[in-house]
Amino acid sequence: MIKKILVIHGPNLNLLGEREPGVYGSAGIDTLNSNIIDRAKEQGLECEIFQSNHEGAIIDKLHAARNTFDGVILNAGAYTHYSYAIRDAIAAIKIPVIEVHISNVFARDEFRSNSVIAPVCKGSISGFGFGSYYLAVQALAEL
Repeated sequence: MIKKILVIHGPNLNLLGEREPGVYGSAGIDTLNSNIIDRAKEQGLECEIFQSNHEGAIIDKLHAARNTFDGVILNAGAYTHYSYAIRDAIAAIKIPVIEVHISNVFARDEFRSNSVIAPVCKGSISGFGFGSYYLAVQALAEL
């Protein structure tokens, strides 16, 4: 049973509210994080949130998660499309990981429609704004 979850925000998500508000909205990462924590509490889950622009830090956090968390929500940002190292880390940890994206990656640049991490994730949610994270919280709570 899922009790404790980790949310990992990848590169450039620290600039939410500033970066391309037409794509990502005008609310900042602090608002998103607060809302995620509230949704997790509503589902009876403990939640920790981590953000990094560095591939290795994300991999280290995934590795550490295998001993501390029951599930992970990951927005790997652009690493989604080419980081086989993050893909391998997800495959190695043996806890469910849900891939999320704020925007509909299939309606954007062609390269964004390819995810190298999706095959090793429990599922993928994209295109619902911050709601993509909230849906992932609910999905983990129901596993």
